[in-house]
Amino acid sequence: MSDKHISSQFDTELNTISTNVLEMGGLVESQLHQAIYALVHMNLATAEQVIENEVKINQMELRIDHDIISTIGRRQPTARDLRFLMAISRTTQNLERAGDEIERMARMVKSIIKSGSPRNLPTSELRVAADLAAAMLRKTLDSFARLDTTMAVTIIKEDDLIDDEYNGFLRKLITYMMEDPRTISPSLDLLFLAKSIERVGDHAKNIAEQIIFIVKGEDVRHTPVSKVESVIK
Repeated sequence: MSDKHISSQFDTELNTISTNVLEMGGLVESQLHQAIYALVHMNLATAEQVIENEVKINQMELRIDHDIISTIGRRQPTARDLRFLMAISRTTQNLERAGDEIERMARMVKSIIKSGSPRNLPTSELRVAADLAAAMLRKTLDSFARLDTTMAVTIIKEDDLIDDEYNGFLRKLITYMMEDPRTISPSLDLLFLAKSIERVGDHAKNIAEQIIFIVKGEDVRHTPVSKVESVIK
C-alpha cells in the first residue's frame, strides 16, 4: 500500500501480509517449474517432491488468512484497506488452487511414469503451454508487487494463449487415441495434465483481476477485456 496510515504498525502489518503473499506466490512458481521439469524429463523424484511440498502452500494460505482476519478484527479498516485485504484473500485462494493444480500435474506425471506409457506420446508439446503458464504466474507476481494495472491487463489477455494451446493439444490427443487405442489411458493422463496447466493460467488471470480491484476499486471479474482496459485508463 502506497498511502501511509496514522498507525505505523498498521502499515507494517499490511506490508507483512503483502510480503507473505509474494513468498507464497514464489513457492507456487517454484512448484510449477519443478512440475514442468518432471514432465519434460519424466523424472519421478521431482514429481514426488512437488507432491510433498504442496502442504507448505496450504499452510501459508492458512497463515495469511489468520493475519487478515486478525488485522480486520483489531484495526477495523476503512473501505480502501478492507478492499485491499479482500483482494489479498482472493489472491491467496487462487495461489492455493494453482498449487492444487500443480500437485495434480505431478501426480499425472507420476502415473504416466509408473504405467510405462509409450514414449512417443506428445509430452514435450505440453511444454509450450506450461511455459506460458509459468510466465503468466511470474508476471502476475511482479504486477502484484508493483500494483501494476497495465501489466495486469496484459496478463488477462495472455490467458487466451494458454486456452488456444490447450485446445490444440486436445485435438492432437484425440488423433493419437483414434490411431492407437493402447494410448487411451496415458493420453487421458496427459489430458488432465493439460487441463491443470490451463487452470493455472486461469488462476493467474484471476489474481491479475484482483490487482485492478486493489488499485481502481473496480471488480472486473467476468468482464470483457475491452471494458477492463477502459477501467485502468
